[in-house]
Amino acid sequence: MKKLLSLLIMVSLITVMVAGCGKTSERAESETTEAETTETSETTETPEAPAAEEAGFAADAVIGVALPWLGTQNWAEADEMFKSKLEAAGFEAIVQHADNKVPTQQQQIESMVQNGAKVIVVGPVDGSQLGGVLEEAAAAGIFIIGYDRLIENTTAIDGVVQFDSIKTGVLQGEALLAGLAAQKGEGPYNIELFGGGPADPNAPNFFKGAMTVLQPKIDDGTLVVVSGQTDFTQAATMDWDNSKAQARMDSLLSGFYSDKEIHGVLCPNDGIARAVITAAGQAGQDTPVTSGLDAENETVTWIWEDRQYSTIAKPTDTLVSKTIEIIKALQAGNGLPAPDETTDNGMKEVGIYALPPLVVTKENIKEAFANDPGRLELLK
Repeated sequence: MKKLLSLLIMVSLITVMVAGCGKTSERAESETTEAETTETSETTETPEAPAAEEAGFAADAVIGVALPWLGTQNWAEADEMFKSKLEAAGFEAIVQHADNKVPTQQQQIESMVQNGAKVIVVGPVDGSQLGGVLEEAAAAGIFIIGYDRLIENTTAIDGVVQFDSIKTGVLQGEALLAGLAAQKGEGPYNIELFGGGPADPNAPNFFKGAMTVLQPKIDDGTLVVVSGQTDFTQAATMDWDNSKAQARMDSLLSGFYSDKEIHGVLCPNDGIARAVITAAGQAGQDTPVTSGLDAENETVTWIWEDRQYSTIAKPTDTLVSKTIEIIKALQAGNGLPAPDETTDNGMKEVGIYALPPLVVTKENIKEAFANDPGRLELLK
């Protein structure tokens, strides 16, 4: 009995010792695992993803370009130059135009998003009608660059490349005054005012800039707007349509100039200037002094032949090249370059990359196009 009791006590002690060792081992393993987990967590913590502007994108990425139409020379040039220059820079280019139809442009931008564009360059048909589709693009991490026109009432815009629109209007007004003094003798001068398409945010700015120059001369009697139509809403030309401008000019001449000479017309672009000059000729009027814009080939010829007084040059090559320079900075992960100025688009302050416009008359036309062989050829 004593031996049996001793044996039972020994077995019990061994069982307790084994159990204790097991629990100690489990605790040790648990503590080791927790330590390893903590250490791993501390040493392998995932860093935050870099911001889009710091990350850049592939050198052969898709770049979308949505243009409003090809109805004027500058937009047709942009269509060709974006294709060739983007491809030369190594990008895959999707360049489309919307025939001045907002729904078409919205669909084209949606397609560019679906095709994986990293940047979409937009020359808006209507600067206030693209907010929804551009916000979807921005949410997908796509950069949005306005081209030649401001995109309004949306935060989905990273910057705009354009020629200074207010300054352009100022130059148009100054050119009109200079032409009147040079070609029509002493005042007062009978003039009329034309504006561009109201859907284009540049158009009211052109008019506003010009009126800072012309309104004081209207007030002091140097200039007489015979029709009395001095507001942009009265002067605007829907869709920048030359035929509509000519029809309005026909109406003005028949209604207000049957016994008066018209001396000058503020014209917001070359197509409208040529339409105005044509209408005046058909009405038996001497050629009025006109302003213009875009230095279209036909107008360059007309200036050289003394049929149109002036235009404003906004070289498409310069505008496209500046846009691609910004795209390259984004691709390299350098972010947007510092803008020249900012403007309120109704939702945010937008950076503007502003290029300087240039007045062109017969006096400086060869100098203005010294680096443009195509336009120089027109002067022979």
